[in-house]
Amino acid sequence: MDIQQPLALLGGLTPAQFMRTHWHKKPLLVRQAMPQFEPPVQRAELLSLAGEEGVESRMIQHKKGQWSLRHGPIPRRSLPALKTPGWTVLVQGVDLHNDATHALLQQFRFVPEARLDDLMISYATDGGGVGPHFDSYDVFLLQAHGKRRWRIGRQKDGTLKGGLPLKILAHFVPEQEFVLEPGDMLYLPPGWAHDGIAEGECMTYSIGFRSANRAELAQDVLVRIAEEAGDEEDSPIYRDPKQPAVTNPGAIPAQLQEFARDAVQRALAEPWALERALGESLTEPKSNVWFEPAEANVMLEGVVLDRRTRMMYDERHIFINGDSYRAAGRDATLMRRLADQRALSARDLARASDDALELLSSWCETGWAHAESSPF
Repeated sequence: MDIQQPLALLGGLTPAQFMRTHWHKKPLLVRQAMPQFEPPVQRAELLSLAGEEGVESRMIQHKKGQWSLRHGPIPRRSLPALKTPGWTVLVQGVDLHNDATHALLQQFRFVPEARLDDLMISYATDGGGVGPHFDSYDVFLLQAHGKRRWRIGRQKDGTLKGGLPLKILAHFVPEQEFVLEPGDMLYLPPGWAHDGIAEGECMTYSIGFRSANRAELAQDVLVRIAEEAGDEEDSPIYRDPKQPAVTNPGAIPAQLQEFARDAVQRALAEPWALERALGESLTEPKSNVWFEPAEANVMLEGVVLDRRTRMMYDERHIFINGDSYRAAGRDATLMRRLADQRALSARDLARASDDALELLSSWCETGWAHAESSPF
């Protein structure tokens, strides 16, 4: 992607300008960000997805002043009638299940892949919404069908209404108001409170981004480093030949504490251990993601990553779906191109080593990638 090219998606801003002036800073309303937009997922398909196992979905209803929340799967027969006002179905990660939606998500890859999360679709009947709230992550709200009225504001009071199944602000103070029609889009940075109400039947596509929680990220990275350290052969065993007899057996020996401290420091000091663990963590598929194995023994004439595959890289590694590989030279360049473009042509593969071709073939067999190929 040319980050210096003005985009209608960003209201004529270049990606470089958008990231510099709006990202994490202030909202942006773009009229006709996607002119004549035709939603790739229609209502019937979305409601069908909400009823499937392995698909993350929710139904929220506001009726007679009361809020209710139900987690999926949600069979179609259990949903209110389409003419019933005030209910919403939200389906998370639609890009994992639909190629056209996945392709739409790729238009936002001027943000690092490590930050891009998924595309959620919300369907609402007239008056439907999820209440005034704020998110801890950036979001693009693309109107796909019908109209939705958005009220937004820089919320100082984060007090939530008590006794509700949703995190709804108790004292929402809107500053701006917009009605979005199909093709319009609203970008909101983290912390901006917003309340979207459907005006008639509507669908909204939400492009969301990952915001790592420091404690959770540290936990995952440290667990991975610890697991790798646990694979060390001939690891030293704690010994204390000079340990004297004690009168306070409950006290932990200082020497044992130092042994443990040294073990942790050595694990963290292992070259690239933290970077490797981070890359594996960032590319780990969500728990509801699975891949369908493909036939073996195909001639690779091109490769495209499966829509569910997460692939990234750093200076020395290639990361894919929670696995890491050391890479250097021409093969590293090739794999980085695959991570950036999510596809390799026959010309690209002509420059690949036998080891790289073997690795790509194994990814195709596991369903992580797909070969544009012909059988042997």
